Amino acid sequence: MFTPTGVNTAAGDAAPNLLEEAGKLPGHRVEIIGGEITVTPPADGRRGNALTDVMAPLLASDLHGKESRVIQAGVWLPDGPFDHAVPDLAVVDADFAEHNRYDPAVFRTVLEVTSSNYGNDLKKKPAAYAFAGIPVYVIADRRVHVLTESGHGEYRVHAVHPPGESLPCPSPWGRR
Repeated sequence: MFTPTGVNTAAGDAAPNLLEEAGKLPGHRVEIIGGEITVTPPADGRRGNALTDVMAPLLASDLHGKESRVIQAGVWLPDGPFDHAVPDLAVVDADFAEHNRYDPAVFRTVLEVTSSNYGNDLKKKPAAYAFAGIPVYVIADRRVHVLTESGHGEYRVHAVHPPGESLPCPSPWGRR
């Protein structure tokens, strides 16, 4: 029997900590959003290819330079003491490593390529990222969703772009 906190079972044996056990799955991402643990399997080839297609122009742009960096890193969420997410990509302040690198204040943009947990990407994560004060959230599925103007746990602007459409970098995509 697994418990989220490793509380002893009725038989008196310590139950394995669910978070620790999930962290042992090779390549899986473990996130806690709104107190719920989600374990996402590693990207398959199609999803990995889509992520590379999104990452390449970001790395080639001025978003990966002196003022900001394009990285893969987790972010602490203010919803609960253990809440955190691991977006597929993020644009952060260039000096993020000099601060608490998981602090949402250093994140300018988070980006998710949807997977089997697309419900989290489209419903739970927008609220969590907006509540954390992350200015831009981009979701790539069959279309590209660009959410901006975060405040009070929501994004006030939600633009949807069809496949193949070029889109400008929203302000403050990588700029503060």
